[in-house]
Amino acid sequence: MSEVAEVQKSNGSNAKVVYILYLVSLIVGVTGIVGLVMAYVYKADAPGWLKTHYQWQIRTFWMGLLYTVIGLFTTMILIGYLILLFNLVWFIIRCIKGLSALEKRQPLPDPTSWLF
Repeated sequence: MSEVAEVQKSNGSNAKVVYILYLVSLIVGVTGIVGLVMAYVYKADAPGWLKTHYQWQIRTFWMGLLYTVIGLFTTMILIGYLILLFNLVWFIIRCIKGLSALEKRQPLPDPTSWLF
């Protein structure tokens, strides 16, 4: 493995790209799928602290998709709009929390959490 690849793997730059792709996906939806694929690919070779970020990112994508589908199906009874708004805020908070921990090179304390 090259020295550059080793440094990228340990400093979290790929995980940072995934968080950024997730935030951009709020405007350009397809970038979220690219971020998900990257998280799955890089998770296997990541150091322990970084694996928590990839696990967090993967769960954020799938749970966000679940909340979006539920919100879309329930818009007919108007509660769906609140669910979609909650999902938007939840998604942004999770990305910011992950980026914050990543900048400090800290693992996420509970990457399997459903909330924040």
